[in-house]
Amino acid sequence: MHSHIEIYQSSDKQVELKVSLDQETVWLNRHQLAQLFDRDIKTIGKHINNVFKEGELTRQGTVAKFATVQDEGDRKVERNIEHYNLDVIISVGYRVKSKRGTQFRIWATQRLKDYLVQGYAINESRLAQKQQEVQHLKTGIRILERAITDKAEQSALDWLQHFAQGLQLLDDYDHEQLDKKGNSTRPADYPSLKDYRQVVERMKADFDSDVFGKEKDDSFPSSIAQIGQGFGDQDFYPTLEEKAATLLYLIIKNHSFVDGNKRIAAACFLLFLDRNRLLLREDGRPIISNEALASLTLLVAASKSEEMETVKRLIISVLNRNAS
Repeated sequence: MHSHIEIYQSSDKQVELKVSLDQETVWLNRHQLAQLFDRDIKTIGKHINNVFKEGELTRQGTVAKFATVQDEGDRKVERNIEHYNLDVIISVGYRVKSKRGTQFRIWATQRLKDYLVQGYAINESRLAQKQQEVQHLKTGIRILERAITDKAEQSALDWLQHFAQGLQLLDDYDHEQLDKKGNSTRPADYPSLKDYRQVVERMKADFDSDVFGKEKDDSFPSSIAQIGQGFGDQDFYPTLEEKAATLLYLIIKNHSFVDGNKRIAAACFLLFLDRNRLLLREDGRPIISNEALASLTLLVAASKSEEMETVKRLIISVLNRNAS
């Protein structure tokens, strides 16, 4: 998505650029960096190369190609142009020798001081909020344990063992130990956009709505394409579980349809799992129950943008641990 944001305010004028926002960071191309730091593109390119050559940063995760429309005489041409994330922007800003570069360094240093001074109060507030969330989880676990104990007294079935996996997920959330990566590293079999749209068409018959599945913009194809992106031979989402979790998250959060976003997202999530032989376990049972699918979908819908990684890790953890 694109938006105008203020990078920083210089002493002589406000610098404002149209930047790309993706994966929780800012991306600028070399032309924009040259404009930001008031240097020619060749000089900017030299600084970028030195950032990677000296090992300050690696290209993986900091460089991506985005489609950019360029003016070529009397026509506009769309090309894939390299963009650099906020880490690279800051690194170049501390290397550029220009009045604008000096202004940027003064601005960045002051912001760092502000964050150091204010950080304690902010983190203290966040810690209190986190502790409250953890307390809610612990209370929920105690209630569930009491219910399980009561059931165990009435039956020979070991209810605690039956729910052990769910309790372990809660404990891992408590200790921030949810899975970051999936287990399936084989190449993905990507359903086509046509395949996904056929699923939406099949669903329309089940819902009495004239606007169910009606696309509002181009964000649905964009969500589908996003999970297959990468740099060179390196995928942004290396495992099938990460791709599936990202797909579910993006379709829900992009609100691509007039009606049915959560239902369509869940169905597309299942289609991807099925196409990649993850939907069913070896014994033929689904990897995820109807209730778990609904719960994860609602969790994504209710989550805040800053909770994206935690939500995706929970989905990945569910997929990883239910596979066996």
